[in-house]
Amino acid sequence: MPVLTAGVVLPDHYTVRPPEPTDAKALFELLSDYNTSVIGFADCRLDEVADCLVEPGFDRAADGWLVLDAGNGGPAGYGTAFAKGDWQVIELEVTAQDPAVADWLIKRTLRRAGEMGRERGHAEVTVDCCIFGADEPMRALLSDHDFTVGTTYHRMRIDHAGDVAAPDVPEGVVVRRGTFDDASRWAAHEAIIDSFQGQFGFVARPHDEWVEALDARVGFDWSDITVLEVDGRAVAVRVCSDMFVEGEDCGYIGTLGVVEEFRGRGLARFLLRDAFARDAAAGLAGTILNVDTNNPTPALGLYLSVGMKPTLVFEGWRRILPIA
Repeated sequence: MPVLTAGVVLPDHYTVRPPEPTDAKALFELLSDYNTSVIGFADCRLDEVADCLVEPGFDRAADGWLVLDAGNGGPAGYGTAFAKGDWQVIELEVTAQDPAVADWLIKRTLRRAGEMGRERGHAEVTVDCCIFGADEPMRALLSDHDFTVGTTYHRMRIDHAGDVAAPDVPEGVVVRRGTFDDASRWAAHEAIIDSFQGQFGFVARPHDEWVEALDARVGFDWSDITVLEVDGRAVAVRVCSDMFVEGEDCGYIGTLGVVEEFRGRGLARFLLRDAFARDAAAGLAGTILNVDTNNPTPALGLYLSVGMKPTLVFEGWRRILPIA
């Protein structure tokens, strides 16, 4: 029997169920194939997919939909609705080659976003969806569902030819490498929140959930976090990972932030050059990070000034969904 969602029928040769951790490999193949069709390469890792399936705060039974081809049993589409903070910002993910499946998933995830907002008593929720800038079918689908582009992200990369000189530590700054106890993790997390508050799509996670999510991430170690202190206060933070080591032989800066009143002192530049030097010393070919091109800080200009270049474009689409 066809599955009906908000007036849209999932074709009867498909079935749908919640995803399970054992689906990681099949989902990895689905996502890799889809990404390759859009940008020419997989841009996906199996351990990353596995991490997302057990992400703290993600209720697979209520907030995930795996569409299967009834003929071969293989995955044909995947959608999630992930609530942030007090469930006032909902992040959607939708992947499907078949336009009918993609449309069904958009409507199903939007319906769930509305349910989330209603459960928390909100008058409206903000719904975000990040896609490749080159994904014209998804751009059209989101537009049809009243989303608009809220911002554009660039993936930036710099290549290292041989050794890279380590930068001098800015005057008055103490470098703390690793957050191995509760106090240092609290300080790092608070610096991240202070640095990113008000930026597109950012919602602070509860501290315990933030710690749990990092602890559960494959390959993460608390030594990957570097904190800069001024007069004993954590004022800048960098979180690195090995996300791009396997595919691109590059280090990755997943988070780089400076508390507002300490910007303009060269702290972000130091953390960048320090990462470059460490990646080069480890024999890696380069360093990668992502940046919001509409960032209220001059982040993009900084990254360009140190020699990083854009290699891939993403778009952050947004819709304000009233709760009936």
